[in-house]
Amino acid sequence: MKLLSRAALTRLGIFSIILGVILGWGWFTTIRMPFSSYRRQLPPLNQQQISLEKALHQDVEILSGKLGEHNFSNYKNLVVAANYLESSLASAGYKVKRQTYKLGKYNYDNIEVEIPGSNRKDEIVVIGGHYDSVIDSPGANDNATGAAAVLELARALAGKKPARTLRFVEFVNEEPPFFQTADMGSVVYAKRSHKAGEKIVAMLSLETMGYYSDEPGTQKYPFPLNLVYPSSGNFIGFIGNIKSGDLVREAIASFRRHVQFPSEGAALPAQIPGVGWSDQWSFWQEGYPGIMVTDTAPYRYPYYHTAQDTIDKINFDRLARVVAGLESVIGDLAGIEIDEPVEQTRVDF
Repeated sequence: MKLLSRAALTRLGIFSIILGVILGWGWFTTIRMPFSSYRRQLPPLNQQQISLEKALHQDVEILSGKLGEHNFSNYKNLVVAANYLESSLASAGYKVKRQTYKLGKYNYDNIEVEIPGSNRKDEIVVIGGHYDSVIDSPGANDNATGAAAVLELARALAGKKPARTLRFVEFVNEEPPFFQTADMGSVVYAKRSHKAGEKIVAMLSLETMGYYSDEPGTQKYPFPLNLVYPSSGNFIGFIGNIKSGDLVREAIASFRRHVQFPSEGAALPAQIPGVGWSDQWSFWQEGYPGIMVTDTAPYRYPYYHTAQDTIDKINFDRLARVVAGLESVIGDLAGIEIDEPVEQTRVDF
């Protein structure tokens, strides 16, 4: 057998070193997250979470159970959903703004409220979720859970005094045929922000957040992520593109400090299927950092984009834990002091 020459061995060694550096860089920049995901039994809900569970259930029941399908093809119900969100935010003490744009003969509205910042008011944190459902679906998980979470977080943080300006936005027209087009509600919003020179430093898209299972094999991934992440769909995901990696790590670190609930995070190329499948994608197009907070939708939820996406599929106990944790995450991002009902034991790598 002919042995490799010294020159060939040298080239092979250099290649191995370069490959190792690339793989190491990929691990630390895309997969490795601060602290560890919570793995133990979930503690009982505290009083805040019990109240939040009831409020979320009521919101999702109104936005999906009572309304059913609500989108451009069922415009009347879409208007009812928008009016419910507007009146609910107004009752929490906000001055509600509508960003209205016209498609054909109909008007469509993004619904926005704002808490002005103090010493860093030019820096803006956006918390958003879309309130339309896909055609032929009541959209309980996709995305009444996200829209309800935005609403309840706005209620919880009303009257707070953040260092950064904090905005809560209910986006219209996320679903097809508007998805990733100029007529998508969040695209209209992000373009307006960019044109106005607004400095959005963080965008959290709350998307399909209410379905969980502890059973092995209930969580799927595109290859090769299945080699890294757990097979049980019992966690909440924090997902961003590569440029939003710092925001992913900051958000999931905050979540893991404040709440006892499984969580996984990744900063991945936007080309991977699913990474850009929500409103954070619109902000990426304008150069803003954005992440999606999600139960991973079609990679876990068997009723995704079907008529069976109904309220009975939602685990409100776990959704309430996630939303309570996000209140603390938003507090950290925006510079708000949040009362801590739970002490989280932290374990670093």
